[in-house]
Amino acid sequence: MTTAAPQSDPSVAARIQSEVQRAIQRNIKGVEYFTSPAPAVGSTPKDVLHVRGTMNLYHYHPLAGEVYRVAVLLVMAPTNRAYVFDMAPGQSLVEFLLKRGYDVFALDWAPPRPDEKKLQFDDYALDFIPDAIRRIQIETGEPDVTILGYCAGGILSLIYTSLNAGGPVRNLVCFTTPIDFHQMTLFRNWSDERHFDVDKLVDSLGNVPPEVVTAGFDMLRPASRVFAQINLWDNIWNDEYVKSYRMFDRWGADTLPLPGEYFRQMIKDLLWRNKLHNNELVVGGRKVNLSNIKIPMLHAVAEHDHIAPYEATKHLIPKIGSADKEEIVFKGGHVSVIAGANAIRRLWPKLDNWLGVRST
Repeated sequence: MTTAAPQSDPSVAARIQSEVQRAIQRNIKGVEYFTSPAPAVGSTPKDVLHVRGTMNLYHYHPLAGEVYRVAVLLVMAPTNRAYVFDMAPGQSLVEFLLKRGYDVFALDWAPPRPDEKKLQFDDYALDFIPDAIRRIQIETGEPDVTILGYCAGGILSLIYTSLNAGGPVRNLVCFTTPIDFHQMTLFRNWSDERHFDVDKLVDSLGNVPPEVVTAGFDMLRPASRVFAQINLWDNIWNDEYVKSYRMFDRWGADTLPLPGEYFRQMIKDLLWRNKLHNNELVVGGRKVNLSNIKIPMLHAVAEHDHIAPYEATKHLIPKIGSADKEEIVFKGGHVSVIAGANAIRRLWPKLDNWLGVRST
């Protein structure tokens, strides 16, 4: 009596073949990843309107037949480059605003020179921003400007606007802007004044290297870089995923050195003393009181922001003196509020609806 040969399960064979093909495709795409050039960023056509030291002012070419009267000035945080506003066609806040009829300008920052190590809040909020606004007024022929500040760019925009009540700012928009720095728990632990000698660091180095800044960010999520690379490997055959990963990874790694005095102020006045939240911050010889801001104000914050936690950002709108003020909370993290699928689907349309009726 003979025994029948066991029948192979066709589903098992199909799964093995699928995994083999996936492994082959993953390796092919892995080679392409390391040999292909990085995707272009910041490609929306623009003119460089003004350059002065670390300051760069851009004016983007219009993409609509008619534009709103009130121009929009995007203000980036001094730690990063402004191309996060303009990642790629279809993923660009700049492009979105231009197509909706806004006249868009942006303040971008270059690495500070050694002789710019003494730049501080006063220089950014009371020199660079008003200089940009004056040049926008000349360029457009209009007196009013909307400011949109991201993260620390929002802090500088708040300082400028609060000290220039009745000035040219028609509307103020902030994205993920912390106000209560005592709720920035991990950053405060990293910079604990019992152990962190900021004076010695700044006096020794002048400008603070980007590695010091990124060390603080990496401390917030120490395993995030590893997880991101694992997810990249799992999705390496997905061209859109890889393109998006490379753009955001490039921007995250493109951290700028900070002027030493600016860094010293951030640590001492904000993280240690919480002076902005307590109405004790002095800039240009005057106290910054956010209740002086009476213009329309919109603040977009992220529910799961590990850099500017909601506990640190939620106190901003209650401190604003305007009757026309609004906070909107989105799911996601620090960057997904300004760029990426969540921003495209939710934040950008909301921003357009809010801004359009206030820009005529």
